[in-house]
Amino acid sequence: MADQPRRSIKSRAAIAGHPLHPTLVHFPIACLMLVVGSDALFLYTGDTFWARCSLWLAGIGALGGWVASIAGLVDLITVRRIRELILGWSHAILAVMMLSLASLNWLWRYLHPTDLLPWAVGLTLMTAGLIVLAGIIGGMLVYDEAVGVEIDDK
Repeated sequence: MADQPRRSIKSRAAIAGHPLHPTLVHFPIACLMLVVGSDALFLYTGDTFWARCSLWLAGIGALGGWVASIAGLVDLITVRRIRELILGWSHAILAVMMLSLASLNWLWRYLHPTDLLPWAVGLTLMTAGLIVLAGIIGGMLVYDEAVGVEIDDK
């Protein structure tokens, strides 16, 4: 059987054809991954500045991630071809798990600003691991399934 030409899957949550979800996730991902470094610096130096950095990074990352997830949810719910992809559901489930951990991480830090071991650091590392997994699957959605990508028919 000959390969069928790939068709792009258009995003409904888009501005001028540019999908919002992949645009919005970069900043929250950066913030949540930087918590790993600021935690390490706090544990190494004992300087509470780094614990405050982690609190802010965790909060901004979690809040920004929930905002970005709204655009992803709109696409998952309203675009049948995305809903039919197991990768779409896997990405969404991992993202909800990751954002739940990130939110809990922020709450822990808010209530216990310098009591990071073992809970806050554990939550940070689990969040980082889920970011990697969700990012890999998100990349597969874009590069393998052409979600939100215009394909040239040349």
